Amino acid sequence: MAIKVGDKLPNVTLTQATAEGPKPVQTEDFFKGRTVALFAVPGAFTPTCSAKHLPGFKQHAPDLKGKGVDEIACLSVNDAFVMRAWGEDQAVGDDIIMLGDGNGAFTEAVGLEMDGSKFGLGKRSQRYSMIVKDGVVTELNVEQGGEFKVSSADYMLAQL
Repeated sequence: MAIKVGDKLPNVTLTQATAEGPKPVQTEDFFKGRTVALFAVPGAFTPTCSAKHLPGFKQHAPDLKGKGVDEIACLSVNDAFVMRAWGEDQAVGDDIIMLGDGNGAFTEAVGLEMDGSKFGLGKRSQRYSMIVKDGVVTELNVEQGGEFKVSSADYMLAQL
């Protein structure tokens, strides 16, 4: 069953690639005591994700933070090294934290996985965004298959 507004996020380990190497990120700690705009994509370097989704959050990072967002995070069922390379390619700098959900544990725990096997992708994340306040989902925007509307930074800005 998919997570819904009002639910607390599960405590799962994600990974962030840093200059010192891979760093485990416990979701319980990451989301505690702050407001996080989290968006998830089916894959790093994929067309819609690279042309629209990530750039939109990069472009609107100051606006989101101006409306009370403490942190913006991008998640994908990719390893942390791929997420770091994608972030560097997209020049996100410190505006967006790139989180790898390499084994899909978080994606599965929140019930937002999809099967991309027919595209050679295996199990991946659905495209979505959420606003999380102190570990609790306050807004959740899950796209219908193949769409890019409700998970955009523009849509999220209107919710804040």
